[in-house]
Amino acid sequence: MTKKERTGYAQVFAGGVIWGFIGMFVLELNKLGATSAMTVFLRMSFAFIIMAVVTAAKYGVSVFRTDRRTLIICIMLGLICHGIYNVFYNIAVVKTGITLGAVMLNIAPVFTAAASRILFREKITPKKAAALALNIAGCFLAVTGGSLSLEGLSVVGILFGIGAGFCYSMTAIIGRIAGDSTNAYVMSVYSYLAAAIFIVLFMHPWSGGAFNMKILVWGFLYALIPTALAYILYYNGVRKITESSKVPVFASSETVVAALLGIFLYHEALGVMNIIGIALVLLSVVMMNKNNA
Repeated sequence: MTKKERTGYAQVFAGGVIWGFIGMFVLELNKLGATSAMTVFLRMSFAFIIMAVVTAAKYGVSVFRTDRRTLIICIMLGLICHGIYNVFYNIAVVKTGITLGAVMLNIAPVFTAAASRILFREKITPKKAAALALNIAGCFLAVTGGSLSLEGLSVVGILFGIGAGFCYSMTAIIGRIAGDSTNAYVMSVYSYLAAAIFIVLFMHPWSGGAFNMKILVWGFLYALIPTALAYILYYNGVRKITESSKVPVFASSETVVAALLGIFLYHEALGVMNIIGIALVLLSVVMMNKNNA
């Protein structure tokens, strides 16, 4: 593995760690009375503003002049990996609950591996397949503790949960298609804008719920920390990695951090199965990091 790739994996891992704090922002905004649609809209719109300012300061306004191919990629990223993903995930959580919704989201590595095999002809070796299986099993145990009731499940919720996992998996694929020549900052700006427009048109964020200065402040911080910062690390990391199927596994550090945050900040109980799940996730990362994986 080259130094460039090691840096890429580290950036993806760091992005996942920061994403692990998403739940904290969502819970705080919910406590303040913000609707799900408003929470998503604030995240995308503030992230667009933040990244537009940062990008202009770093590269100059002229950097926003881009070719049609890059613009199309950015729009795809915004619609699929930000807009549609958030809609699907919200519906899944409403229909099936937060736990099952999070579990289904971690099917993303399977979709990424399949798409990478088709689009980039990446081989799915026995070791890689084992790592993917460990990752899914570990995420499941880390979130649920191994307890999952099958009674009263919503078919619609399950389908939207799987759809959310698919949309999430496409982040690595679209980032790979964009290539090294695409400016990750510009890509973030246009993708957030596309997502914000999509949310306004289809989620109606101003309908119902509270709206005040505290919500605006938390919304801004939500956009700044686990959105703009995390995605910049993720995008830059993805472009350095040659095997896209490994990306979601390293980004699954989000699940581990979310579990730990729940324990220490929200005093959620951690059982033996939760610990085993976290260990399996970390083991899958080690397995995927082997040169012969």
